[in-house]
Amino acid sequence: MQITWLGHSGFRIEIENAVLLIDPWLDGNPMFPADRRAEALAGVTHIFLTHAHGDHASSVVAIAKETGATLAAIHELAGYLERQGVEKVIGFGKGGTIDAGGAKVTMVNATHSSSVDFAGGDAIVAGSEAGFMIAGEDQVIYVSGDTDIMADMEWMADYHKPNIGILSCGGHYTMDMARAAYAARRYFNFKTVIPCHYKTFGALAQDASELKAGLPPGVTMIEPQVMEPIRL
Repeated sequence: MQITWLGHSGFRIEIENAVLLIDPWLDGNPMFPADRRAEALAGVTHIFLTHAHGDHASSVVAIAKETGATLAAIHELAGYLERQGVEKVIGFGKGGTIDAGGAKVTMVNATHSSSVDFAGGDAIVAGSEAGFMIAGEDQVIYVSGDTDIMADMEWMADYHKPNIGILSCGGHYTMDMARAAYAARRYFNFKTVIPCHYKTFGALAQDASELKAGLPPGVTMIEPQVMEPIRL
């Protein structure tokens, strides 16, 4: 398995027979190197969106058309993107599971908001926010999406048993580093934690030292570098 950070909350995950993009905000992302776009999109089979905000979803129509990848998101957001010309679309809901090239991707709850805020004019509510559990190669990745701590994390951890956590932790819009560390201690039994949704803007945390300090013994935090693969 290989996980590559695209900056902010975007990830490329190579797992089983699939290449997944999660929230691939490339255009306008100050952390993503534009000259590495082709590399980031090479071989992509599926795109998954946690919610509709521009710093997660504003690049996906162009990416889906360029790659021919299948785009999957909560029902209302999937319908909106289909109307924008995306041809291969799967709309599903929380508790639903999609087979993506042998990887099983289940949509789970998050607590945030979700609207198309990048199309001009008033924001358009587009379903609700979500996270994902991605199972494959004898591992389970929890992609938290934009969220705060939730009591739901208890049953989600017990049921799905993720060993890798990709956690939003920049604060201001999501959990901050201390809250993400608390969630990891209180609810999960991770072996590896990868922070995201930080560094991008001045309002967000600029390093993950507080998260690392707050994790339980035995948990490895990998602070990702953009376009540098993490092999697990």
